Order: sequence, then C-alpha cells, then structure tokens
Amino acid sequence: MRFPLIAALVLLLGGCVTTFPAPPDAAPAQPSGQQPAHTAALTFLQVVAAVEPVAEDVCRRRGVARTCDFRIVVDDRPGQPPNAFQTVDSRGRPVVGFTLALIADARNADELAFVLGHEAAHHIAGHIPRRHDQAKAGALLAGVLAQVNGLSPEEVREAQNLGAEVAARSYSKEFELEADALGAEIALIAGYDPILGTGFFDRLPDPGDRFLGSHPPNAQRKAQVVATVRRLRGG
Repeated sequence: MRFPLIAALVLLLGGCVTTFPAPPDAAPAQPSGQQPAHTAALTFLQVVAAVEPVAEDVCRRRGVARTCDFRIVVDDRPGQPPNAFQTVDSRGRPVVGFTLALIADARNADELAFVLGHEAAHHIAGHIPRRHDQAKAGALLAGVLAQVNGLSPEEVREAQNLGAEVAARSYSKEFELEADALGAEIALIAGYDPILGTGFFDRLPDPGDRFLGSHPPNAQRKAQVVATVRRLRGG
C-alpha cells in the first residue's frame, strides 16, 4: 500500500480545500411556499424567454465559447431531485437542463432566473473544456509520478484516474463562484433580482468547506452575488 504517494498526488493536484456533496441524510427541501404547478410552469417559460437571449448576448460578447445558441430543456423523468445542469450536445450546442422538481421548488421567478443564468455562465466561461484540460494534465502528472515510484501498470492507471479526478475538482469552487457572479449579471440584465434569486441556497444543505468537493459554502456564494450586484449597480 502506497499511502505516501496517494497523499502526495492529492496535495500536489488538489491545490485547495473544496467541499463534499450534500450528505445523503440531509433534510429535504420543505414544500411550503411552492407555486401551483401551472403557475410554476408559466413562470419557467417566462423566465426562459427573458433570460435566454441575454445569456446568448453575453456569451457572444465574451467570445470564449464557440457557439452561444442555448437549448433549454426539462428533464421530466419521474423521481428526479431538484437539479439543474449544463452540458453540450453531440454538435457542441450548449444545453441547460432543469428537472421538474427544481421548477416546482422555485419560490419565484428570480430564483429560476438566477439558476438559468448560473448554468449558462458555466458554458460562457468555458468551464467544461477547462475541467477537461485540467483532468488530462492531472492524469499525466499522476502517471509520471506513479511510474517514477515503480508502480505496476494497473496501479499507474489507478493513479491516473485519481489524478484526473483531483485535478478536475481542484478549481470546482472557483468555477462555481465565477458562474454565480456571471449568472447574477445575466439575471440582473434580464430584469430579475439575483439576490432574491439566491433564496435557493437557504433551502440547500450547506456543503461547508470540505476536501475534494465541488461547491463552496452557501454563505460564500450568496456573498458573491451580493458583491456582484452592488458592483453592477455602482456600489
């Protein structure tokens, strides 16, 4: 067992202390304050109509992403928890998805606008390709260290997998805070209140500040949005 090597890889590639996902026994979000289903659906459509063109305009002006033609989808599979995500399809078109549970859980349009802006911001800032590059670099470095330490081919592959995972997570908190700031800007331009939109954080288990996680503490994220809005409004 080569714990010193594993520890060295973690320290070398990790770079910072991050957070664990929410614990499995965390309390679920309370349903009080939710909008009726038909109202929630209408609100979601209105938010998409207002925020999507702003996100695409900001995307084009930033000039980082290759394409800015967002596709907004709803994950209507039964049993999915409240969640939103950003990815790209086979043609490289950016996709932002919402589960039905997240749409239902939103207390107002500002929350949906902030979430949409946040997910779009991940694409605008190029976070997916940046994480991919970090993972490749981490795997390469971990493989070299493993070979120097005389590990077997199987152990080298395991070290490469670990290196890729740790390197990809090393800037997760930074990416989330960057997406919070840019997402707040998008929501604000679209006519919504991103500070009110961070109400989602008050209903999420706080990830704290743990090792090898992916999200910053909720209070830090809310502070990031407040600071962004003050800056954009001139203090």
